[in-house]
Amino acid sequence: MRTVLGALAALLMLSAYAMAAEAEGHIKKVDRDKMTITLDDGKSYKLPGETDMDGIKEGMDIVLAYDKVDGQNLVTDMQTSE
Repeated sequence: MRTVLGALAALLMLSAYAMAAEAEGHIKKVDRDKMTITLDDGKSYKLPGETDMDGIKEGMDIVLAYDKVDGQNLVTDMQTSE
């Protein structure tokens, strides 16, 4: 019984740590120094370090998946179109 409770507690801690979500909209602002984008709804997302920032421009449509970690939206996948 303790093993089951311990496993449930660990699962709850992990789910509170990172929560996967999706978002879509138009890119309103690109901050190349901070590696972030802001969508037209005002929410900001941190891009991975390997992102080619030359391919991301204001006004593009974007669909992205992200994890919320320590209050920050970290992009895990994205698709853009002009």
